[in-house]
Amino acid sequence: MLRPLHTSFPASPEVPTDPHSRICQEIRMRNRRLLPAVAVLSTLLPLSACGGGEADSGAEGNAETYPSEPITLVIPYAAGGPTDLVARSLAPFFEQELGESVIPENRPGGSGALGMSTMIQAGPDGHTLQILASSAAAVTPLVEDVDYDESDYVTIGAISQYPYVLAVREDSEYSSAEEFFAAAEESPGTLSVAVPGASSQGAVELQRLAENYDVVTTPVPFEGNAGSIGALLGGNVDATFVVASDDILGQIEAGEFRPIAVGSAERASYLPETPTLQELGYEDLTMGTSYYGLAAPAGTPDEIVAQLEDTLRAALEDPEVVDRVGEKYVPEEFITGEELGELFAEQRAAYEPVLSGATD
Repeated sequence: MLRPLHTSFPASPEVPTDPHSRICQEIRMRNRRLLPAVAVLSTLLPLSACGGGEADSGAEGNAETYPSEPITLVIPYAAGGPTDLVARSLAPFFEQELGESVIPENRPGGSGALGMSTMIQAGPDGHTLQILASSAAAVTPLVEDVDYDESDYVTIGAISQYPYVLAVREDSEYSSAEEFFAAAEESPGTLSVAVPGASSQGAVELQRLAENYDVVTTPVPFEGNAGSIGALLGGNVDATFVVASDDILGQIEAGEFRPIAVGSAERASYLPETPTLQELGYEDLTMGTSYYGLAAPAGTPDEIVAQLEDTLRAALEDPEVVDRVGEKYVPEEFITGEELGELFAEQRAAYEPVLSGATD
């Protein structure tokens, strides 16, 4: 409990004591009038500190002055991957628009759970945000014992989207997805596939492929795209199933990897010859697109969320930001926070049956 302030006041300043001096009299009168006013103020200060009365500005007051300190932008995966790229592409624009520093902070671990917990526990004042990917939003809570769910954060908008791509080395004996999956059916579990985390969408889609279509592979989880790509480059796995970001596209363009399928509902414009899993006969495997968005802790004032959404929309209309993120990854039409939340909900609904042990 805060204690009332006990304020002592200095004696009246020494002034000439000539009784005929008007200046002396005025100073004495002003001092007498000032002391009671200051005493009243001293009794009001504790009320303001406790949040009572009209002095309490509450969340709305914070929204009016937001931001009032540097903003931490949590990246729940290791440096160098698509999540990291997105965060560091946005930070300079947000700094310019909001007038405060934006500090990207990598917090990898627990398939995104560590970063989520960091963001949620920071408090809903808009000064801690996070790059939120589909895996952490739609998969991790279903397969890991984490201390959050969708009610603990608010989505602000989508930044980019990446289909998952299944790729083999150029010298692989499997020249197509049909050959690869036929071998997996014939010898269940013998083909290994590197994925960016045990609870990544790639891992879940491979599980759905096994349970719904008897195409059984062995997922090998790594921390992010980089480890998965390195494993395939080194010949330690038969394939990799990761988001189709610049890191793996570079290997494809260099002739090191051959893409054989994508997990999105439609073909990727930049991989036009690569069929979707749906086209290959796996009709319900259309959820293999990872959305990367901006999120804040639940309870963040609506005014701050709206301001951040407007800033994100403006960022994705800025040619320099789009170029850094990659034009092919930025949605053609802006995906609002509400729409992004709905996309994550659709992914959770598709994944929950297989992850809870049920079959279609």
